[in-house]
Amino acid sequence: MTRLSKLPLAVTAILLVVMAGCQKKTESSDRVVISFWHSCVSSTVPALNELIGRYQKEHPGVEIRAQYVPSGDALIQKLITAVQSQSAPDISWIHSDFLQDLVEANAIYRIDELMTGTDSLTRSDLKDIYPPLLLQAELRGTLYSIPMEATAIGLLCNRELFRNAGLDPDRPPTTWDELRAFAKKLTLDRNGDGKADQMGFFVPVFPSSGPLGGWMVWQWYCFLFQAGGNVINSEQTKVLYHEDAGVAALTLWKNMYEELNLNSFTIDYEVAFASRQLAMTLDGPWNIPRWNQIKGLDWMVAPLPAGPAKRATVVGGEYLSLFRQSRHPREAWEFMKWMLRPEIQAMWSMKSGYLPVRHAVRDVAEYRLFLEHNPALKAYVDQLDVGQAPNPVDYESLKITRNIAEAIEKATLGKMDPRTVLDESAAKSNALLNAVIRK
Repeated sequence: MTRLSKLPLAVTAILLVVMAGCQKKTESSDRVVISFWHSCVSSTVPALNELIGRYQKEHPGVEIRAQYVPSGDALIQKLITAVQSQSAPDISWIHSDFLQDLVEANAIYRIDELMTGTDSLTRSDLKDIYPPLLLQAELRGTLYSIPMEATAIGLLCNRELFRNAGLDPDRPPTTWDELRAFAKKLTLDRNGDGKADQMGFFVPVFPSSGPLGGWMVWQWYCFLFQAGGNVINSEQTKVLYHEDAGVAALTLWKNMYEELNLNSFTIDYEVAFASRQLAMTLDGPWNIPRWNQIKGLDWMVAPLPAGPAKRATVVGGEYLSLFRQSRHPREAWEFMKWMLRPEIQAMWSMKSGYLPVRHAVRDVAEYRLFLEHNPALKAYVDQLDVGQAPNPVDYESLKITRNIAEAIEKATLGKMDPRTVLDESAAKSNALLNAVIRK
């Protein structure tokens, strides 16, 4: 028996009339409501609200109803539950590793289904998007999402600590050897107790089974790419991260971790940097507002040092997908396309601190001027030219990421041989892939 059936008959009748009236009002309204789930943090919500306000002013018949949902596992679980209960949003912000679950549930549109007829989003527009971002928007060669913004990793440096160590802050390390040398010179144990009072560089090692395990792996990809490696082959038949490039990258991390005695230093690198106890760390553009707010902190962002093969940084982002349960797919698609317009991407980047997703944004005069006055953001934007994303892992990506994280943990915290732990990790990952291939 439902709660409604337990009410007195007269009250029930009144409620049914009211509910019917509300339903009729909603259906007769000329205003189209688009539900949009996102995971913007508190510092970027004002920018999102301003963005949505602009869209609604330009499109007075449409209301974009934004709803915050925590990112990561919470978001994908909520999306799957919503799809199963026929209550999915029109549009949601997703991460690339959500695609397998959403596609296998037939929950989202292919982008080529939406790009039909006269369309303001053309093939040339797609080609203007940074290739690493499109790579992560695909699953098995098919595009299922479009990027909303980009992120990349740079080298965050304390200029004051550089000067105190006799280093020129306008000449940050440009190679792995220089990074290692600078890190040693910037590490100080003032009282001789064997623990650093000032750390030269934070090697981002976190517990592989914890919430930061994937974040550790994502940062390690920068060094894997710089050594000329990748995660998996393009045929999705075997992993590659255990080959010579991966060994070189993990050996660098292991050596620096041990030389700097990082096991005695805090893993809360953001607090350490803010309190001037850390000279260099890997970081992304999302923290620019934080560093700007700390009085007296003399900081900068530099490009990542080049590895033995090339300069590279890892590039990622958040993506927008359109759900098949949408009652207004045409209007929802219009909003998604609007987000890719160069002037909108410029506005979004200037307001939120995220990076633009396409080359043409740099041709927006207002944005060029903005970057001249915001060198930290410019350093991240400039690195998009050497940005790289790992080859997509279409099957068992979360488990393979965990295998990589465990290898990093064993080599650094466990002091094991990098090649040995990577070979063991790759064997487990290849067994997962082989099981998929045999199906």
